[in-house]
Amino acid sequence: MPKPCLIVSTCGTSLLTNSVSPDLRTLLTDFANQSKPEDVPNEQRQRIQQHLEARREEFARETDLKRLMDLSAELNGVIRFYCGNPGIVRDQHVLLATDTWLGESTARIVADVLERYGHLVEVKRVRDLRTDDPDSFRWAMSDLVAWCAETLGGYQKAGYRVVFNLTGGFKSVQGFMQALGMIYADESVYVFERTEQLLRLPRLPVQLDSEAILRQHLAVFRRIAAGLPVHEAEVADVPESLVNVLDGQAVFSPWGELVWQEAYRTVYGAGLLEPITPKLVFGPRFRQTLDDLAPDRLRHINERQDQLARRLEEGENYNPPSLDFKPLKGGDYKGSTRECDAWADADAKRLIRSL
Repeated sequence: MPKPCLIVSTCGTSLLTNSVSPDLRTLLTDFANQSKPEDVPNEQRQRIQQHLEARREEFARETDLKRLMDLSAELNGVIRFYCGNPGIVRDQHVLLATDTWLGESTARIVADVLERYGHLVEVKRVRDLRTDDPDSFRWAMSDLVAWCAETLGGYQKAGYRVVFNLTGGFKSVQGFMQALGMIYADESVYVFERTEQLLRLPRLPVQLDSEAILRQHLAVFRRIAAGLPVHEAEVADVPESLVNVLDGQAVFSPWGELVWQEAYRTVYGAGLLEPITPKLVFGPRFRQTLDDLAPDRLRHINERQDQLARRLEEGENYNPPSLDFKPLKGGDYKGSTRECDAWADADAKRLIRSL
């Protein structure tokens, strides 16, 4: 029996601009990056809303698959993936939409068609994903890497085949997702230009040595991930492809985010790491208390000490629920005055600190 599929499709707005008058196409292009309808002047908004509703109704009643494929690049790829019979199986789909009114609206029209054929569909509006701001685009790609790392592996472990459908969407997003597909997808598909053939690209038998890269630049990567300041001079030895520098501060590039997401759990679970701030010092017996801890517990300890480092550097403004830094219950204990959570699941544990 074939595996069920999770199909991740990049979505653009060609569904709205195909087979329309030149002036309407210009109007849609002019306002393609507006976040919400209210950002568009009233007269233009009304015309766009009328077009959206007309397209929604057209797709709702259209039963000719060829017509659907002509109007929607996203559906063109999906229908060809199912060899012209989209109702043959019931798969799960994620539609990646831009962080815009028209992008999300387009994806929801595609979702309606797929749901009509029995598929389960999620429209994921990717935060900051827009085509008119390079900085926002980079943030969006980093978020996509994190989403792939956190989500897709779970589907594969559950027996799903992960497929990236890159027929639709903007070329800049397609290119990035094709690279991600070599790591996270079982295969990537798209319709070859000006043909009716579906091009299938299997996952390459290569593996990025993310752990080695992370260990080489561990302190810098940990501070970036924790949200702590990292100055440009501190990343002079880090490959340029892994970090971006904004206003003198280093942040992950999309590829740096990929390395982090791929490797940090393994590195954090291997043993206690050194503090990333001089404001945090381990007591002489602290390491002994961690003997025989399982890797997932060690990971929690390292995650928590990084949060504590940020708390100590930033002050009271930072105290996420997972840290819960507060005065020690029951008063001082052997000179310690503060506590935070080590982990809250299973046999919950606390860390205590002296000031």
